[in-house]
Amino acid sequence: MNQDTILIWGAGAIGGTLGAYLARAGEDVLLVDIVAPHVEAMNRDGLVIEGPVEAFTQAIRATTPDQLHGQFRRIILAVKAHHTRDAVRALAPHLTEDGSVLSAQNGLNEIVIAEEIGPQRTVGCFVNFGADWLEPGRILFGNRATVAVGEIGDGAPGHAAEYHRLLSIFEPDAILTDNIWGYLWGKLGYGSILFATALTNESMSDNLASERHFQVFNRLGREVMAVALARGATPLGFNGFDPAAFMPDASEAAARRSVADMAEFNRHTAKTHSGIWRDLAVRKRKTEVDAQIAVIAALGAESGVATPAIDTLVSLIHDIEDGRREQSWATLDRMLPA
Repeated sequence: MNQDTILIWGAGAIGGTLGAYLARAGEDVLLVDIVAPHVEAMNRDGLVIEGPVEAFTQAIRATTPDQLHGQFRRIILAVKAHHTRDAVRALAPHLTEDGSVLSAQNGLNEIVIAEEIGPQRTVGCFVNFGADWLEPGRILFGNRATVAVGEIGDGAPGHAAEYHRLLSIFEPDAILTDNIWGYLWGKLGYGSILFATALTNESMSDNLASERHFQVFNRLGREVMAVALARGATPLGFNGFDPAAFMPDASEAAARRSVADMAEFNRHTAKTHSGIWRDLAVRKRKTEVDAQIAVIAALGAESGVATPAIDTLVSLIHDIEDGRREQSWATLDRMLPA
């Protein structure tokens, strides 16, 4: 296997979409996925990308992890956050000595990746485009959104520039940043709010437009920003989410503007519901709540920052996962201030 082949570990919504675009542009791409019927469909019929952004079928190579051979310089990791450590341990033997792993995921997975293979071989990435895995061989690409990439620490060897070139094939406005942690913490603020929208069966935009529940989103945003500040991060905004609107000294009016902007952004996408909602309502599987959201509370506790809204959100998601609650407005009401 050619070391210059781009290995994408996880061919779901994010990894599959990126892989299809890179392969169509002539890059040598190999997808790895644990779902054998998905791998079989891609090898047999190609990977179908559909939706309002663009629709095409791309011939592409795919394999399951147990059939993978060779080593690779560039590996894009696109598995669910709670599978990160196991995935990195599985891919590590396939990473060259001078190779690196890009985390095209949600959450602070760069921390886990760096623990396994070292910070010098770990590259941070922020992706916010809308996509859903529909069935083997089919992915919905719902909307374009911000993409950013950057080194996670000072003195890194410059892997990010090459990944920026690749990501720019998919998203021409992709950003090469020296503050990737700012994007990742911004995404956690936004992500905590999206997790709350998954407590109901309504669309993301309808949740965000609910006046009754504004204070739920306001409290979540403010708790995440408080933890980010305590950790020394400088969160950045994107696609309607304004970190400054949820800072300790920010006005309620500023937070209302940001929530309204998020509602407007999500009103113009074919991906009407979050991936979290899809995990709960459609795929009936565990979400990334512990790896993405509970970690905020853990980091907050280390820094002396209380996160009661985050704690309640994690508990409610677990209730739905375990069949103790249904997705409904009544469940979201449990997040309302007393």
